[in-house]
Amino acid sequence: MGAVLLLFLQIAAAGYTAIIAVRNFLYSKSWLKTRRVNATIFSIGNITVGGTGKTPLVIWLCKFLQQKGIQCAILTRGYKTRTEGRETSIDEPAILAESCPQARVIVNPDRVIGATEAVNKFGAKVLIMDDGFQHRRLYRNLDIVTIDATCPFGYGRMLPAGLLREPVTSLKRADAVVITHSDQVQQTELNELEEKLKQLNPDMIVARSMHEPVCAKLADNKEIAIDSLKGRRIFAFCGVGNPQAFLNTIRSLGVEPVGSKIYNDHHHYTDADISNIREQAMACGTNLILTTQKDWTKIRHLIPTKEGIPLVYLAVELKFLSGEDKLKGLIEDVLSGKILKK
Repeated sequence: MGAVLLLFLQIAAAGYTAIIAVRNFLYSKSWLKTRRVNATIFSIGNITVGGTGKTPLVIWLCKFLQQKGIQCAILTRGYKTRTEGRETSIDEPAILAESCPQARVIVNPDRVIGATEAVNKFGAKVLIMDDGFQHRRLYRNLDIVTIDATCPFGYGRMLPAGLLREPVTSLKRADAVVITHSDQVQQTELNELEEKLKQLNPDMIVARSMHEPVCAKLADNKEIAIDSLKGRRIFAFCGVGNPQAFLNTIRSLGVEPVGSKIYNDHHHYTDADISNIREQAMACGTNLILTTQKDWTKIRHLIPTKEGIPLVYLAVELKFLSGEDKLKGLIEDVLSGKILKK
């Protein structure tokens, strides 16, 4: 049975690979046209499914632009969940809106329509396209790709046999790569990864980064200092693309969770899920339940008001370990018009 399933996945992956190859070829020959809007566009994307750390990089870029006095809009497709019988977008867009309150967040799976709205309706001059590497119909001035150091190339196989959304060679289109979760692998692995990236595209900038925990936050927005988490009996849960990275981040704080629950990426939480999480946490003798900010945006309306085990999320920020100055310089060159992408 396993061999049959593997064969089916490989056949499906071959078909998917062919479709992506044809599509990229048509764009490279300009037979499929890109659309332009009157704005500078920065694309943040990846080549694999799952959590590679795009959202923290989008937030970092937005704040960097704002520090330079540049107001921007963020283009995102969003993910839908149900709240009281109605569909609402409360996934990455909610995090982006909370983390970048001065930026307009445009939610539309059609990036051209979203970009047009940002420019014509809101007067945006600089746009950040979240998860934009594969959305080639909208012209971008700069392509920045996130690569997860713990699983950089999706096991080397295209979907659905592996995690690759397009071939690794597509990184030749990238202007910069930000390696995320760099603190969770050995230095030798990082060096080998960076060398492979440079072989694929010698001209692109490669930076290293990590997700640095800054505090844990309660429902009333009160903060728990990172040092205060040590010695707590923590139960962790999440529904993100790379749950192991989240658990490793907790362990990096000197905390070993006494229990954990992992859901699929973009899981739609219910009251029953929250009750189940609380029951498992109580069974482990937990005194704190910890999740990610992404999950928090989807469960905060489900958290009961009655007292119980505190439920908090781990707030993190993108921290560069190397290459930040080069990346900032590249962004500034694009803004000044020194670099024009074909």
